[in-house]
Amino acid sequence: MVLMLFAMLVIVLTAGLVVLYVAYPHRGEEVPNVPWVGDALRRGVARLPTLDNQSDEQKYQRQPH
Repeated sequence: MVLMLFAMLVIVLTAGLVVLYVAYPHRGEEVPNVPWVGDALRRGVARLPTLDNQSDEQKYQRQPH
């Protein structure tokens, strides 16, 4: 029973971090009140392998900052 509660807690925390990342850092905004969380999420995502959904033309176009 304790193992199941621990697993559910880990799942809920992971889901919360994903929602937080999509809501703020992925859109280029800072996380309100806890900017260090956004920085940690960006660093973690930068280390993970991701799928690239851009065409070759979009990859090499210069983006305005």
